[in-house]
Amino acid sequence: MKGERRVGHLTSKPSEVGFRRELKALTSVLPYLWPKESPALRLRVVAALACLALAKAVNVGVPLLYKEAVDKLAPAAGALIVVPTMLIVAYGGARVGAQLFTELRDSVFAKVEQRAIRNIALNTFRHLHALSLRFHLERQTGGLSRAVERGVRGMEFLLSYLLFSLLPTVFEIAMVCAILWGFFEASLALATLATIGAYVAFTFAITDWRIKYRREMNERDSEANTKAIDSLLNFETVKYFANEEHEARRFDTALAAYERAAVKSQVTLSALNVGQGLIIAVGLVTVMWLAARGVAAGRMTIGSFVLVNSYLVQLYMPLNVLGMVYRNIKQSLTDLESMVRLLGVAPEVTDKPAARDLAVARGEIVFDHVSFAYDPRRPILDDVSFRVPPGHTLAIVGSSGAGKSTVARLLFRFYDVDRGAIRVDGQDVRDVTQASLRRAIGVVPQDTVLFNDSIAYNIGYGRPGATQTEIDVAARVARIHDFVASLPDGYRTQVGERGLKLSGGEKQRVAIARVMLKGPRILVFDEATSALDTKTEREIQASLEEVSVHRTTLMIAHRLSTVVHADEILVLEHGRIVEHGTHAALLAKDGLYAAMWRRQLEAEERAAALAAVAQVAE
Repeated sequence: MKGERRVGHLTSKPSEVGFRRELKALTSVLPYLWPKESPALRLRVVAALACLALAKAVNVGVPLLYKEAVDKLAPAAGALIVVPTMLIVAYGGARVGAQLFTELRDSVFAKVEQRAIRNIALNTFRHLHALSLRFHLERQTGGLSRAVERGVRGMEFLLSYLLFSLLPTVFEIAMVCAILWGFFEASLALATLATIGAYVAFTFAITDWRIKYRREMNERDSEANTKAIDSLLNFETVKYFANEEHEARRFDTALAAYERAAVKSQVTLSALNVGQGLIIAVGLVTVMWLAARGVAAGRMTIGSFVLVNSYLVQLYMPLNVLGMVYRNIKQSLTDLESMVRLLGVAPEVTDKPAARDLAVARGEIVFDHVSFAYDPRRPILDDVSFRVPPGHTLAIVGSSGAGKSTVARLLFRFYDVDRGAIRVDGQDVRDVTQASLRRAIGVVPQDTVLFNDSIAYNIGYGRPGATQTEIDVAARVARIHDFVASLPDGYRTQVGERGLKLSGGEKQRVAIARVMLKGPRILVFDEATSALDTKTEREIQASLEEVSVHRTTLMIAHRLSTVVHADEILVLEHGRIVEHGTHAALLAKDGLYAAMWRRQLEAEERAAALAAVAQVAE
């Protein structure tokens, strides 16, 4: 299938493993660290690196001052011991200077780091909104949000520690080994390098081995989070079937899998820490023994012995941090992989390079021999053609699965047609920008989902920045103003998750008000009343008829009673138009539409009779 890669393809390719995958994730971060559009931020990066170099240089010099002070104080035959005050003061000043440059580095780099985190989070958010409806229907929102959250957190760690911990530690080790080699004995430098090499090799090998447990933890964590969010979003359904314990068992199964992975991760981490400690201890004993032999042979002074010890102690902390940093870098790269793969998913529907804004003058809609399938094995629309004149109302009816809602999705360009063309005022929707097309169309869906915010915010969402007066006017048109005004908090009333605090009819009126505030030239009602009771449906239908005056309107309907006043009605069957005409004309044909009409009338009569019997029984 053409378009974006499917969910299954979001996993790494077999050849893209290990170092290559990590390098890909790492290089994705670098542009945010060196932003081309901001010379000021790049200058901050340079200044932070300069402070880093100065801090490490001063830090390496501290033990040298300590050595000189010890040598001055060491007793010599017939020598008068003099307190090396200046060396002691210089030693203290160097330690303060190293900390000063380190803190200055962090302060200078803070803005670069936070701006990079902000930009990658924003770019990821925008990218997710740019992906098609197909992608979001196939993804689980809980796992998706967790992947983005962990990715941003991983990037924050990488920016801080990769640049200012791992690389500086390597730089400091190189400087220390050069001093030991140049001023003392080569054996000291070689022993130090051997210790560091063994430590790094052991750390890398064990960390690479245990990273699978971290990946498993992430997968189980996402699974548990997805199950929890899905269950809470369907709170009422859980209650209807008294399935609280069933949901708890599903959640606990995912938590148990996470627990097993977490225990394995901690056990292997403990083994890693013990191994690191053993290597450091052996290296420390070896180097100190070599230094002690040098002092005993007269090749080195007591100050030199102290210097070697100071360097080893000084390197021990960076080495210890190196192990932690490497582990966390590996974990952060693992966390970043999912987000990088998300950013690598190409949008299925994109604007052409030369796309222009849609110019809507009249609002004419034309479907010209349109064919479409979500899956090539199952066609949805087959050679569908129709025209909606400006200001007219066209209704599309048919059985479930006939392709009615697909027509609305294609007009809104959630998908591109496989064959044929869709035109608005003579302009192919594929040749104009998606934003301008969607600004021209207002949709009232069957299932109105509201933001967990106030009624005012949800109505105002139709045109962000609208005044309260404009929101009031739109609410009056949708016939919901009086209801909102009667609430204790009025327009500040919170609607709850997905608008669950409002009834179906109230949510539909909010949706109508939102569309009216948007003020589009074209309206689409996608089975906007099919889930409502008869009384509410008639009230909503009256509102819909009022707001559609002088607007081109496309009505997707299941209940035929809602489309009897349409200028033209299309009957879809298996993705093809089998009948078209006015309500009266279609009844006169006595075809599929007439049969559907009779069935719905009979169903309504039976429902009315049952309601009457129930009322008498009460």
